Amino acid sequence: MGNTSPLTQSEKQPSGAVLVVGGGIAGMQASLDLADQGFKVYMVEKETAIGGKMAQFDKTFPTNDCAMCTISPILVEVGRHPNIEVITNAEVQKIEGKVGDFHAKVICYPRYIDASKCVACNDCVDVCPVDVPDPFNEFLVDRRAVYKLYPQAVPNAYAIRKEGIAPCRDACPAGQRAQGYIALASEGRWEDALRVIKMDNPFPGICGRICNHRCEDACNRGEYDQPVNIRALKRYITDKVYAGERKKVEKIEPKYENHIAVIGSGPAGLTAAQDLVMAGYLVTVYETHAVAGGMLRLGVPEFRLPDEIIDREVQDIIDLGVNIKLNHPVRDIDNLFDEGYEAILIATGAQKGVRLPIPGADHKDVLINSDFLRDVRLQKYGDNDSQNKLGKKILVLGGGNVAIDCARNAVRLDKKVEMACLEPADNMPAHEWEIRDAVEEGIKINNSRTFERIISDENGKMIGVECTKVASFSFDENGQLNLEKVPESEHVIECDNVIFSVGQRVGLEFLGEGVGVDLSLKKTVD
Repeated sequence: MGNTSPLTQSEKQPSGAVLVVGGGIAGMQASLDLADQGFKVYMVEKETAIGGKMAQFDKTFPTNDCAMCTISPILVEVGRHPNIEVITNAEVQKIEGKVGDFHAKVICYPRYIDASKCVACNDCVDVCPVDVPDPFNEFLVDRRAVYKLYPQAVPNAYAIRKEGIAPCRDACPAGQRAQGYIALASEGRWEDALRVIKMDNPFPGICGRICNHRCEDACNRGEYDQPVNIRALKRYITDKVYAGERKKVEKIEPKYENHIAVIGSGPAGLTAAQDLVMAGYLVTVYETHAVAGGMLRLGVPEFRLPDEIIDREVQDIIDLGVNIKLNHPVRDIDNLFDEGYEAILIATGAQKGVRLPIPGADHKDVLINSDFLRDVRLQKYGDNDSQNKLGKKILVLGGGNVAIDCARNAVRLDKKVEMACLEPADNMPAHEWEIRDAVEEGIKINNSRTFERIISDENGKMIGVECTKVASFSFDENGQLNLEKVPESEHVIECDNVIFSVGQRVGLEFLGEGVGVDLSLKKTVD
């Protein structure tokens, strides 16, 4: 800690400051002696309070005096001395210079509690749900995650010691603090747990049902027995709170006059709208359909995600102050700017289904995954709907989770359903539990198939899909598919309707000519 005047080295005077490394009994006494002589003393201590090993002792040897009684007066004097600046939770990384002109680089670690404002009232400890082993007491007892090193600690303030990012949170796309809400749930503090969930995720009830729970794959508990069932806990917490009386969500008053438009009311659009409103902006969401929720509402079957859960969580966002305009498709971005919006977020999602480029793909009885799921959710399939008649046999082409959803929806429409996909049974992109549920519902899965053409009879009625068995396949660096077919394995899978479920793409046609999406590079191009 030297001075920074522009004098040459030979002209510089000693800075008059001293760095003391260590806040134990020796460091404290040295600091007091130097400070009493008029030196400015910087005391650096790696713990969150000074006192060192002496503070851990019960008695001193050989006098059997009380250790804390011995150092308490010194602690108080160091903490009050005007010439001593105590720097806790810090370490000296580097020292340069020579006598009279040293420069020290000190790393100060985050305390996560403002020591200048903390009054050590202990309220934070009372509500903290996390217990951890206490190193100050040699791990013989536990302490809360928020702690004071010992009762007489100087500075008299609490701290939180974090050991990096939890694997579950690191694996979660939303950065969900699972360990936080699980700890609260373990104490039966359900509403507090839900509040912690909603700090990162505005859709806890939804994610508790349909999330692919990457957090569980990363959970450390899996190294011992099995991962914590994080998704199920999230659902249980949410359902328990939602079963009670709904509390009013307070509207957030805007801080700024800036008006922002969001195109699309799916999970991305609504999350962004919520974050923007909470930041103080005015937000309007434009939605093409008559209901909000995007693919949550129109792409996920109701047997997996009930309407009332979506309604509840969308309404919470609306109550914050988000304005949603339903049945308002956007045709021209420039018009929104002309209406006074200063920024526009496009959150339309990847809801355009893809057809395979095979003969017969444009047959009138061919359906697309996203369109089929949307129409089922909007109850457009039924005996009285002549526009959406389905045959008795449905074949879903694809092996992903969306394909499973299409197949299971078709079963609920009282159809005989089969699936066919390129991948072998042990390498399907759908989750294992989704495949298991589909098989239990009677859906036959034809693995390792490639599709040659859709076959119709002389009257144009679909009768099936010609397939060939696949021995192996791979994709080259350009994404081109290379197939090794099984010789003389051509066969036909009979069906009245085909549902293509081989992927989705972003639909940005409303942006006008010259703007699209390069799917191979997965980026927007102009």
